[in-house]
Order: sequence, then structure tokens, then C-alpha cells
Amino acid sequence: MDIFDRLKASAQSDWDSYVDHAFVRQMGDGTLPEPAFRTYLVQDYLFLIQFARAWALAAYKSRTIADIRAAQAGLASILDETELHVRLCARWGLSPEALEAAPEHQATVAYTRFVLDCGAAGDLLDLHVALAPCVIGYAEIGRKLAPHGVDALGDHPYREWIGEYAGDGYQGVADAARRHLDDLAARSLTDRRFAELSSLFGKASRLEADFWQMGLDGVTKERRD
Repeated sequence: MDIFDRLKASAQSDWDSYVDHAFVRQMGDGTLPEPAFRTYLVQDYLFLIQFARAWALAAYKSRTIADIRAAQAGLASILDETELHVRLCARWGLSPEALEAAPEHQATVAYTRFVLDCGAAGDLLDLHVALAPCVIGYAEIGRKLAPHGVDALGDHPYREWIGEYAGDGYQGVADAARRHLDDLAARSLTDRRFAELSSLFGKASRLEADFWQMGLDGVTKERRD
């Protein structure tokens, strides 16, 4: 097993709460309420802004050209990803300016600042472990929701989102991130360090699950109001 598989196995229940969340299952079967998806998507745009900062921090924390290039590629991927959000949100009449002006939800703040703090207080391996559930996890979710390929989704209401993460482009980004994480671990991993990283990975996975839940909770709140 590579380091990512080892981290998943060590925090399996936390990982499952993320990749098998009700939000993901409902998106997969097409029953996710659009307001839940809209709430999530706006917050995810704000989330990506902070994650772009995290990749910039990764470049600062890097000591080799190869690590800096990996951070550069991660940052470029994040910026490309925001285009999906802008495109989808435009259908609801939301401009990029309106997206950036939206208030951050508590779940957004909790996760993004956790990642940034891991990077600021720790080293490059800490930061990449904190990033891994998002970067690599979305690729796993994309494959899970499109097991027979994107074309097989037909007129699925969330085809465009699923296609983004199931597609070859994003799958390649995740594969590269996974290889880089393994390379970083090979340089400095010890048994004691693994236990610390496992705890970090588990918390990041739980924060991802909380992020999905935010979307569902927003619909519940709308119905109460």
C-alpha cells in the first residue's frame, strides 16, 4: 500500500463518513435537492480560494524545484476548478463577484483554516496530508459516481459536476498528488510520525463530511423558515 492507502485504512470510519456521505449518495442517484447543491457550490468556490492559498504555501514550504513545480500544478488545478463553479453558478444568476462576496459558512472556515494551519505550523508532508482528502478524495468520489464513464450518465442532473472529477484531467491531477505524497513520505516518515499524520488525515476527512452536511443542513433550514 502507498501512504495514501495506509492513511485511509488507519482512519477508515472517518474516510467513509466523507466519501459515502448522504450528500454524495443523493448526488449519485440524482435526488440531491438543487438548493443543497447550490449552497455547497457557492461555499466550495470560497473554499477553493483558501485552498489556492494552501498550494501557494506549499510552494513556500518546498525546498526543491520538483516540490515547487508540484505546488504550481496544484495551484493551477484549483484555479481551473473554479471555472466549473463560475459556469454552474451563472445559471442561477450569480456572478463571480457575487460568489466572492458571499459569507463563508462555519464549515468552510473550519476546514480551510485547519489546512492552512497544518501547513503553517508543520512541514510540507503535514500540509499535503491535510490536502489529500480533498484532492484525492474527489477523484475517488468521481469514479464512484460514474462507474461506467461520464457518457453513461445521460441526462443526470449533476452530470457536469461528476464529469469534472471523474474525467481524465482531474484523475490525472489526483494521481500526481498521490505520487507526490508518497515521495514526501519516503523522505521523512517514521512510525511515530505516521500516527500523527493519521490523526490529521482523519480530522480532515471529518471536516470534509461536515462540508457535505452543510449543504443538506441549508435545505433543512430553508424548509423550517
